[in-house]
Amino acid sequence: MAMSQQSGILSQGATEERGENARMASFVGAVAVADLVKSTLGPKGMDKILQSMSRGQEVTITNDGATILKSIYVDNPAAKVLVDISKVQDDEVGDGTTSVVVFAGELLREAELLVNQKVHPMTIIAGYREACDCARGVLETGAFNHQSDAEQFRQDLLNIAKTTLSSKILTVDKEHFANLAVDAIMRLKGSGNLEAIHIIKKTGGTLHESFLDEGFILDKKIGVGQPKRIENARILVANTPMDTDKIKIYGARVRVDSMAKVAEIEAAEKDKMRAKVRSIIDHGINCFVNRQLIYNLPEEMFADAGVMAIEHADFDGIERLALVLGGEIVSTFDNPSEVKLGSCKLIEEIMIGEDRLIHFSGVALGEACTIVLRGASTHILDEAERSLHDALCVLKETVADARVVYGGGWPEIRMAKAVEELASRTPGKKALAMEAFARALRALPATICDNAGLDSAEIVANLKAAHGADSSSRMGVDVVRGEAGDMKELGIYESFRVRQQVLLSGTEASEIILRVDDLIKCAPRQRG
Repeated sequence: MAMSQQSGILSQGATEERGENARMASFVGAVAVADLVKSTLGPKGMDKILQSMSRGQEVTITNDGATILKSIYVDNPAAKVLVDISKVQDDEVGDGTTSVVVFAGELLREAELLVNQKVHPMTIIAGYREACDCARGVLETGAFNHQSDAEQFRQDLLNIAKTTLSSKILTVDKEHFANLAVDAIMRLKGSGNLEAIHIIKKTGGTLHESFLDEGFILDKKIGVGQPKRIENARILVANTPMDTDKIKIYGARVRVDSMAKVAEIEAAEKDKMRAKVRSIIDHGINCFVNRQLIYNLPEEMFADAGVMAIEHADFDGIERLALVLGGEIVSTFDNPSEVKLGSCKLIEEIMIGEDRLIHFSGVALGEACTIVLRGASTHILDEAERSLHDALCVLKETVADARVVYGGGWPEIRMAKAVEELASRTPGKKALAMEAFARALRALPATICDNAGLDSAEIVANLKAAHGADSSSRMGVDVVRGEAGDMKELGIYESFRVRQQVLLSGTEASEIILRVDDLIKCAPRQRG
């Protein structure tokens, strides 16, 4: 029996939804979240503007599913499950964040219809599980691997990068950015350490002016009167205060009986700072990079010693710099023999647009590189960085697991066909759940068509017929021509890992939500 009540055993303020009401609340919340990001799916997906209501009222323009769902506040518990699987998809494989939410939403939409036909949720879950295993098997048999052929594998990576970037802001220059992403990933030589790829955003110019630079670029300036170019650099990377040569008025109370005493304290502070700078120089370095500020006195001393000093390299920058240069971040300088210094062949100042930056070339970590993004505004650059990061994550996964499948809805149509064939041989109500699973799979290519303003019913029917007539068909959605097209000829490839993760995560999320038959909201504990 469906009921919503305050149970006698629950404390004041707690509410409970049972049976049909609880299930309905879960379905409605999850489907609403899926519908929210549905319009962003595919190459012709639309963008969303997210405006923060905090003091800064920041504006984000994006069509990345994980970014959208991360930014919205969701009260419905089932909707939170979908937000979480989107985050996991982003962390695991980088792409498919919208697909996984839309797929889970379609599974729940179909499940709601079956529950209304008096099919038990456990029967639906059993059917979904068998259908998922069948679909996974089909996906594995349809994947191909060219890792042994370097030239062909690079072409596969380029195609995957172009497919990933097609649905992003970088689609206008996807050829250029696909090459950037593949070059950066190939430099990693299979290590998969994305920390070695540094992305810098600089407003001005056009997206096409973005470039890949071998080495590391730090968005800082070199101190006054210090060398602007150093060859065979020995670098000390530190996180230490270099601003104590002056008395800070705030937070300190010093009681003295004359100004001479204040001067003595200042002189002592300066002597202390001089000793610290000497101990740093004694490490035999010619470049000092600090996370914190460097005040005038130490900066002057470094300049006199011919040492380049770089201040205020933020945490992210300094950790990455230490990794790339092969050094360690140091806070004390008493034992020079125990400190691991960083090294590189050349440090010089370069100009990008109107800004001066510091360029480290010939670094210890040979695979390190920097991608410099140019663009008209910060919003465009932020979205370009998200898009490029997605492409880099997908390529990293593809290098680790080189299996590739065709894109454009090809895997979903193929999997749906196999699941329907299995359903026709399965007795009982489980078969209904399997047919529903196949319909949910076909909803993905249908959504891609709808977002491009095409007739989804006709195109999906044509794809279904093409795959039915030829089991080795390569037909998928060609949104440019507005018809079914050959995915191999069009070069629309996707990473096997991404499609597999979408299938498994979407099925598991819908299963969790389907199991719910009771929703209890507890009031917060009274304080005081």
